[in-house]
Amino acid sequence: MRTIVFDGVEIPETLLAREVQNHPGASAAEARNAAGHALAIRALLLNRAHELGLAPQPEHDEDGREETPEEALVRAVLDLEVVVAEPSAGECRRVYEAERGRFRSPALFEASHILLEVPAGDDAALAEGRARAVEIIQRVIAGAAPFGEFARAFSDCPSAGVGGSLGQLQTGDLVPEVEDVLTALQPGEIAAEPVLSRFGWHVLRLDRKLPGQDLPFDLVEPRIRLHLQSRAWTAAAARYVADLAAEARARGVALTLTLDGGVREGSATLGDFLTDAGAAARLEPWLAAVDPGLLERVRQAARDAGEPVADFVQAAMAEFVAEANDERWTNLISAARDAEDPALAGLAAVLRSKLVPQKQTFTLIRRTPA
Repeated sequence: MRTIVFDGVEIPETLLAREVQNHPGASAAEARNAAGHALAIRALLLNRAHELGLAPQPEHDEDGREETPEEALVRAVLDLEVVVAEPSAGECRRVYEAERGRFRSPALFEASHILLEVPAGDDAALAEGRARAVEIIQRVIAGAAPFGEFARAFSDCPSAGVGGSLGQLQTGDLVPEVEDVLTALQPGEIAAEPVLSRFGWHVLRLDRKLPGQDLPFDLVEPRIRLHLQSRAWTAAAARYVADLAAEARARGVALTLTLDGGVREGSATLGDFLTDAGAAARLEPWLAAVDPGLLERVRQAARDAGEPVADFVQAAMAEFVAEANDERWTNLISAARDAEDPALAGLAAVLRSKLVPQKQTFTLIRRTPA
C-alpha cells in the first residue's frame, strides 16, 4: 500500500485521492497538498482527543443536522484546549472609534410603484405595456389623479391595495434595475420613463429617504465583543493546530491513518523492518519526511544493488543483526534512546552504518595476563 507523510502523519494514497475532491485548487499539486494537510490535522486532533480521554457528544446545527462522532471530538478538543481572554471594554471601545462607519443603521428609503405585467416573449405586448406606462406617468405628473389612485386602478402588483406603496426598503431589497432608478430620484419625484424588469413595466416614485444613523456604543458593544472573541479564537485555534503539526513533524511519523479512516500510533519496531515487508515498504515516505538526504542515498544504494528499497532495507537489518558487535549495538541504542521515534532513529543508524563503511580498529599492543 503506497503512503505519503503530511505533518507527521502517514496517509494511504487511497485516502488522499478520495479527499482531494473536497479541496479544489489552482493545480493538482495544490489540491493534493491541501487534502493531505486536512487529513493530517484531522488525525492529530482525533489522536489528541484520545489522549485527553474525550468521548464524542454530537450536537446539532441550526438546520438540525447532527455532527459525526469525529466532528464532535474535534470540536471538543478545540473547546477544551483553545482558550482566549475576554475582550475588555477598552478594546471594544477602540474598535468602535476606529471603525465608526461599520456601526451605523442602514440607509432606508420608501417608494411606490405601478406594475404593468407583460407576457414573456410577446414583443407587441411589451410595446403596448410601455405605451400605457408612459401615459400613466404623464397623467400622474399632470395631476389628473393621485399616484395611489392610479396604482389601485392599473397596477398588477398586490401593493395596488395600498396605493402602490412598497414600504420601507434598504439596498438589495429590489431588483437592481428598479433600485438604481429609485435611488437617483429625489423624495416625491416620479421617474420620467417607465422601467422594465422581469416582472413587467414599472412606474416609479420615491417617497422618502432615511439616511443611516450612528449606533450608540452600548448598543453595539456585544456585537464588537463577539467579533473580537471570534477573531481571537480563530487565531488561537490556528496556532494550536500549527503547533500540533510541528510537534508531529519533529517526531518524524507520529501517527498513521488506516484505510477506514482510523488513527493509530505511527511508530514501528526494528523487528518490523526485519520481518515485515509492508513495514519496510513504508520506509520511503517516512524518510522523505525526516531525512530526505538519507532516503536518496538508500535509493541509490538499492539501485546499485539491483534491489527494491524494501528488500535493501530488510537485508541491511538482517546483516546488522547477524554481524553487529557490542560497539555497533551500543551506537544503535544511543541513537534510539533520546529520539521521539526510536525505531526510525535506530533504523537510520543501521542504514548509515550500511552506507558508510565502518572504520577498522586495530590493536597495536596486546597485553597478556600476568
